[in-house]
Amino acid sequence: MDRNQLRIDINHQYAQEHASMGIRGARAMLSAAREWNLASVLRDRGGLVFPHAGVQDCAKQISAVINACIDSGADTVLAISVLHAFSDDMEQARRRVAAGGNPSAERIWGIQGPEFTRGDEWAFDHAMFTFRYLWEIAADYYGKKMPRVIEVYPWLAGGFPQIMPGYDEVASIARDAVVVSTADMFHHGIGYGDTPEKALFPDQGGLDRARSVISAGADLLAAGRYAAYNQHCVDARSDHRDAGQVMRAILGPIQPEIIDIVASDAAALYHADDPTWVAGTLVAWRRP
Repeated sequence: MDRNQLRIDINHQYAQEHASMGIRGARAMLSAAREWNLASVLRDRGGLVFPHAGVQDCAKQISAVINACIDSGADTVLAISVLHAFSDDMEQARRRVAAGGNPSAERIWGIQGPEFTRGDEWAFDHAMFTFRYLWEIAADYYGKKMPRVIEVYPWLAGGFPQIMPGYDEVASIARDAVVVSTADMFHHGIGYGDTPEKALFPDQGGLDRARSVISAGADLLAAGRYAAYNQHCVDARSDHRDAGQVMRAILGPIQPEIIDIVASDAAALYHADDPTWVAGTLVAWRRP
């Protein structure tokens, strides 16, 4: 896999899909997302997790989180994003840590973001692109004062999120903010390495499998079993391994509820045969 070319292709695809959806389509998504009223989850110091897969597939779920952020009345939104391994160096570091290596020995370790000076890999990541696009349209559509959004990008939690460089700063921000996160928690199919015999189409058991796997991982995270969750993310091909651990550590005891799950096709992006897809999942993490 040419990881840098994949990053370029993803960014190009997102730009095309944003343009295709347009302002009218984005406003329609924000309106349709009123089906879910999730502001109370944030007001009660819980968290919301939204996907960042295909724009048309996931825009409604992302819009629901944006609506909740606005309706919560918060002044600040802490957005804990995934940071993808778009270089061979990052991928090998991630594998070493997953195998029990020491994150502090790696060249890149800690929490990045526009508010920090710890690295700039975050600036090239696509995970928050659609959230930002819809956020700007929501500001105009609703005509309200919008909360400040602080994006943070953890890298290599390794089962010990509290010792990551930058964690204390992020925890301090969270005390006066509502917390959201983004993740695609299940990647599946031929383009992701599954054999044709094991690859499931979404409507032929795939989405049921995704829900089961995501629920199992969420239970580990809810229990604060960070090392086990790290390994779960490796097995499930979930990109939430670092962001999820930081989110749980900051929020404390929380319980997951899958609000919505959809399939987002990724075969063309990976130049792979069907089925190759991602489960776009909206998850509410509530206080017990």
